[in-house]
Amino acid sequence: MKASRLLSILMLLQARTRMTAPALARLLEVSERTVLRDIDQLSAAGVPVWGERGRNGGFLLRAGWSTDLTGLTEAEASALFLAGLPDAATELGLGAAAASARLKVIAGLPAPWREQAGRVADRLHIDPIDWYRVAETPARLREVVAAVWSSRRIEVRYQSWDRVSERQLDPLGVVLKAGAWYLVARSVRSQRIATYRLANVQQLEVSDTCFERPRNFQLAHYWTESIVRFEAELNRLKAHARLSPRGASWLANARLKCVPCGASGDAINGWREVLIPIESIEHGARQLLALGAEIEVLGPPELRQQLARIAHAVLQAHCD
Repeated sequence: MKASRLLSILMLLQARTRMTAPALARLLEVSERTVLRDIDQLSAAGVPVWGERGRNGGFLLRAGWSTDLTGLTEAEASALFLAGLPDAATELGLGAAAASARLKVIAGLPAPWREQAGRVADRLHIDPIDWYRVAETPARLREVVAAVWSSRRIEVRYQSWDRVSERQLDPLGVVLKAGAWYLVARSVRSQRIATYRLANVQQLEVSDTCFERPRNFQLAHYWTESIVRFEAELNRLKAHARLSPRGASWLANARLKCVPCGASGDAINGWREVLIPIESIEHGARQLLALGAEIEVLGPPELRQQLARIAHAVLQAHCD
């Protein structure tokens, strides 16, 4: 385990040039103290690694130095095939390259491992699109991705929820979530990093101006933190409700969050009290109406009133 971690640090520093102890600790799932001890051991073993202090500091290898210790373990080779999203690669214009890379990886494996890697590919398929949804392939996806690869500034006309605006952005990465593509970019004007839905980009122009990426920016870490912030800001309201066993099953199938509540926390005649995060009164009413008579909303009062208004309108529209 320790030898594998030391090799991982070497590979990370070789691939990313400079990394801080907190960033390494987060990726390797160990403490910062463990990372510092590992760095000391690498240095003692003759690896030219050192640290620089300051805001843009971190650990780095001597310029031009690299290691050839890049062999894959059997588990790592199998894991490569778990991460494959062929549809996404095709949308990015990398479908043929992805297929070629897979063949090269298989060809380079020891004979017993090839069969194992083939079994993984044949027996597990990843489909990131939810049921009854369609994939979203923005018209400008490949141009945006090309700008991300080459670190070139872009100018976009963007349709947000309330207005259309012109923006100058430094594109830092793209994310595919539930079939929709998002751009993570830094505003040239405010230097703020934010998320943009690529389907809302109306016009795009890639400039000849190159930009320098933030030294400590990590796309996966940013995305995880932004999702937590987004859900916290979005779901400030909570519906207090009673759910039947059937309603609880429907809620679970819809993958909606809920938290048990009530004085005793025990089910009464099979019904349970829960708190359900909702985006707004209107959105929550539309969402909870799908549960029909399997839910009784207890509060807030505005939500009960909105539910009653919608239910009354539906009843009038369907009564002879």
